[in-house]
Amino acid sequence: MLSRTADHLFWMSRYTERAENTARMLDVNYQTSMLPQSAAAAQVGWEGLLSISELQPAYTAKYGSSINPRDVMDFMVRDEKNSSSIVSCLKNARENARAVRGTLTTEVWESENETYLDVIKMLREGAFERDPGRFFEWVKFRSHLSRGVTAGTMLQDEAFHFLRLGTFLERADNTARLVDVKFHAVQNDFTTSNVEKDQEFDFYHWSSILRSVSGFEIYRKVYRDVIKPERVAELLILRPDMPRSLLGCLNEVMNNLAMVTSDTSSETIRRAGKLRSDLQYARIDEILTNGLHAFLTQFLDRVNELGSHLSREFLVPTTT
Repeated sequence: MLSRTADHLFWMSRYTERAENTARMLDVNYQTSMLPQSAAAAQVGWEGLLSISELQPAYTAKYGSSINPRDVMDFMVRDEKNSSSIVSCLKNARENARAVRGTLTTEVWESENETYLDVIKMLREGAFERDPGRFFEWVKFRSHLSRGVTAGTMLQDEAFHFLRLGTFLERADNTARLVDVKFHAVQNDFTTSNVEKDQEFDFYHWSSILRSVSGFEIYRKVYRDVIKPERVAELLILRPDMPRSLLGCLNEVMNNLAMVTSDTSSETIRRAGKLRSDLQYARIDEILTNGLHAFLTQFLDRVNELGSHLSREFLVPTTT
């Protein structure tokens, strides 16, 4: 496969996944903001969302130092100058799909094209302002549809595996960011006083993050207990059978790398294997003792390095 074709496929799936995960992060904060809490606590949540998404400088340049939910959501949903906004991601996914139209099935192309056209129509007609939660669910559904159509209609050749690589690298990155948004905002790591201070308030916050990764029912099935922060972290980081966990994503990355490997890809495979191994043999109590925020920050750095090596060894870089 031509490396430029692989690059377009890789970024098509990354942008589609990024749109979904941006919707998930926004939905977490939107749902949490409706819980009883102080104005200061709500402010910390929105500030954390921008800083962990690395968008605070761009947001400040446009809106100034005042951070409010309406501006943050507008910036991360419809601002085309923000390359990580939902509309920008869906546009870029469509443009990458257009560049390799002959490699995709008709169903995959039509799914990407229709998603972008529909989101423009919905934003123009005010669907987002009327019901942000429903809009975020629609974005997630279209991402699910894109993956389903890809798996159901494409030949499982190199093109398919580059699509999957983009999906799971982006998912790993965004799951780490999503977990960090919630856990870093707590500031104090899992002290008994924090956990017991307000159990009802705590339940709604932790269930919110689980629902944002479609993990609420999975948590109940796995642990059969009240929601505890350390178990939420374990589920989203170390469970290999959790679809959006960090270890689950790295397993998929390794599986798909193995299908496109070549003599020039040894460094990418080495780094991916080492990162997966570190997750596979980690323990959640050790991670929490050493600091969850530090762990997730290091993980994100290593995922970015892995993506850079993959680009050098497999892909011809395009505008991302």
